[in-house]
Order: sequence, then C-alpha cells, then structure tokens
Amino acid sequence: MPTSASDLQFGVFLTPSSSSPQQAVDLALTAEDAGLDMVTIQDHPYQPAFLDTWTLLSFIAARTERVVLSGNVLNLPLRPPAMLARAAASLDLLSGGRCEIALGAGGFVDAIAAMGGPRRTPGESRRALEEAVTVMRALWDTSERGGVHLPGDFYPIDGAKRGPAPAHPIGITVGAYGPRMLELVGRLCDGWVPSLSYLENGPSDLTAMNATIDEAARRVGRDPARIRRNLNLGGTFADARSGLLAGPPESWAHDLATLARDYRINGFIFATDDADEIETIGTRVAPATRDLVARG
Repeated sequence: MPTSASDLQFGVFLTPSSSSPQQAVDLALTAEDAGLDMVTIQDHPYQPAFLDTWTLLSFIAARTERVVLSGNVLNLPLRPPAMLARAAASLDLLSGGRCEIALGAGGFVDAIAAMGGPRRTPGESRRALEEAVTVMRALWDTSERGGVHLPGDFYPIDGAKRGPAPAHPIGITVGAYGPRMLELVGRLCDGWVPSLSYLENGPSDLTAMNATIDEAARRVGRDPARIRRNLNLGGTFADARSGLLAGPPESWAHDLATLARDYRINGFIFATDDADEIETIGTRVAPATRDLVARG
C-alpha cells in the first residue's frame, strides 16, 4: 500500500553532546516550533562524549508539548527490558502519550562488554531482542491478572508485577538490516528504522528489505501496511540539485516524495544538529513533501 500524506512524519536525530548539554534541548525546541513531529536521540551509553539518552529524553519531554520522543536506537544490551518498560511507561504518562521505543540489538560489542554488558553473537543478540519485545509488552499489559512469567534464555521474568500501563500503546520499532532481523520486524514489531547511510546500494536496497518484512508479516497473519517504515537520513541544502537530498528545499521534497512512493517510507528522521536546517525542514521541506504525496 503506498504511503499517504497523512501517514508522513518528519523528525530529527540529534547528537546528545555532553560538552554542550543544552544543545540537544534547544534543537528539540527548534524542531517543535518548526512543526516537526519527532525528536530522536542516538544512544551509546559507553560513550562519555554523550549524555545519557534516557535522561535527556526525559528532560526534553518536560520542555516540549507536542513532539514524539524516542531513542534512535536504544542500546538493548545495556538497558534491561523490564526496566526499560517501566521507564517508557513512566515517560509516556508524564508526557501525555509522547514516548515511542526504538531498539537496537547492540552493534559495538567491545564497548558494551567494557561497560559490564553481555558479549553476544549476532544470533544471540537477535533472540535477546525478541525476548525483550515480549517482556516489555507483557509488563505494559495490565488487562491480564497476576504477575508476568516468561521463561527465557536472556531475560527470564518470574512473577514481575504488571504496569504501569502507558498513556497510549507504545510502538516498538527496531533498527534492522539482516534477513533474520527483518523477519523479526515483520513477525513481531510495530516499525522499522534503517539508516540510509548503512545501505550498501542506497535506497534501492529498501525494496528487498521491505519484501522480507512483508513476507514475514503475512506468514503470521499480520497486515504489512501496519508496520511503520522510518528512515534515518541526512542531506545538504544548496542552490542547485546535485544528487539525492543535495539541493534546494524543493528538490529535497521531490526526493522524499519518491522515497515515500517507491519504498513506502512514512517517517523521515534527519541527522542534523543545525538549527537553520531543522527550521527549513520543518517549514519548507515537510509541507512540500506532504503536498507532493497528496497529489500523487
């Protein structure tokens, strides 16, 4: 199903610099004022040059009123899912339903181990992520009586109390690239968030990756159209177009409309720490893209 203008969301992917603690907060306010929908923060807990992502998201939540807030993506090996479920539900309640979850299996194994985290193989990381999704959803589900009992190889839960329930059904998005991780997205998750810079052949790689997600979703009776497809990306503003997302705001809008139409991307998250770029994306690029998509 093609992306519709009403499906589109636009956001930013900010650097949580510890040397300029207020920078990400100020940029989040700029993004909200410019009309953007999402503010996301990269999460590398082993990196002392960065603020703690969850603390920063909570601080930004208190300073904003409308934007959706998410890690991009949260480092699961250093954030136990039971505690992450409690933290996410708390932030969602405090922010009026503005918290979403994006998880990563953890790509920097040595750095994770240096912080006391587990050293997992890719297969173990994938299975751990699947267990984590199940744990978080079970703890949020207060419609069931009794505690949560989930045997597992990585995150066994034996009698944990349910709740608090979040203010809205928190979606769980996963950053994934390999076939088995993409299959997990289609079978279990609410969304997918790759980064354009990680795609070997650029946007054309999205076709096969989307197909893997769709096939996995259909096998378990899920509607693939209900899985959001976000994309982390960046670009350069210039007077004349010289390539994908390199040119004036109007050419950016055409490029994004093409990504929405041809690859079913319905969320664009821009990696930028430039306030002027954020304002241009919110006030010029996003409205023009929605208009192009609406006009087909």
